[in-house]
Amino acid sequence: MHSQPHDVERSDFGAPSQQQSVPGVAHVAILMCTYNGAAFLSQQLDSIARQRHGNWSLHVSDDGSTDQTHALLERFADLWGRSRVKLMAGPGIGFVQNFLSLTCRSDIQADFFAWSDQDDVWNDDKLAVSVEWLSSIPSDIPALYCGRTQLIDQDGQGRGLSPMFPHPPHFRNALVQSIAGGNTMVFNQAARALIVEAGAGLAVPAHDWWCYQLVSGVGGVIRYDPEPRVLYRQHGDNVIGSNVDWRARLRRLVMLLHGRFHEWNTLNIVALEGMKHRLNNEHQKTLLLFKAARLESLPRRVLSMFRAGLYRQTVLGNLGLLFATILKKI
Repeated sequence: MHSQPHDVERSDFGAPSQQQSVPGVAHVAILMCTYNGAAFLSQQLDSIARQRHGNWSLHVSDDGSTDQTHALLERFADLWGRSRVKLMAGPGIGFVQNFLSLTCRSDIQADFFAWSDQDDVWNDDKLAVSVEWLSSIPSDIPALYCGRTQLIDQDGQGRGLSPMFPHPPHFRNALVQSIAGGNTMVFNQAARALIVEAGAGLAVPAHDWWCYQLVSGVGGVIRYDPEPRVLYRQHGDNVIGSNVDWRARLRRLVMLLHGRFHEWNTLNIVALEGMKHRLNNEHQKTLLLFKAARLESLPRRVLSMFRAGLYRQTVLGNLGLLFATILKKI
């Protein structure tokens, strides 16, 4: 499907677009975090250069790469201009804090914001499709675009699609499941303002799950696109990876049994309580029920989870949630 990763000398990163300066065209700030990503970074930069929506700027926060990542980024910045491509040092304490700190930078201003990983490939219409939908939402309403992905291996060969989720995005789902990767997410200024208010130093398991919880919790609008716009690369250095094969599901079951799901929920609950004043009344009650359920005896725990209406997107996922509830691993 795709060629082998380009090296520093061979990649030309496309030709600079003239659309960026066109008045009235929404500006998208692409927020990319990198760490030793030279093996695949050129392909992602190439795909950004090919975007049909040309009014973008790229802001890269690097967490201390020691490979050719810096050389690739410097060459891209030289080609597209230092006013359009900004490079900065990350906090160096993990991908979540890198993304949150980058998103919260006051010197980055745009109409919309798109998170980008270093090793994927974007479809040419990725930004255009998300911007078209986001532009239809009133600017004062937090809005988040996300969606499915086409999975590829380290050589760019197709490995199927991420799961198709049939149920609508909702806070009752967001409390117990992250439905989309940050590499698919584009959001408006109102959603970004919530992330900024919550803070860059927040201790949460994942920036994308946190964004889903926060936007849904305040009653914002979320679009889950069933059409993949991102080629999501699966390789040995993935921090999380997709949950599509039985090995991945078994790995997550082991994590659940060892209390990882419980730890993640604890972190998310603490973070949500810090933003409780922004949650609507219905979702404040749901959060209270979920928090209480984790401490109750088995019958009351199951009842509270039922009353809270929490759900995952698949039958297997809901069975796993019930299993975690019974074992007091929520």
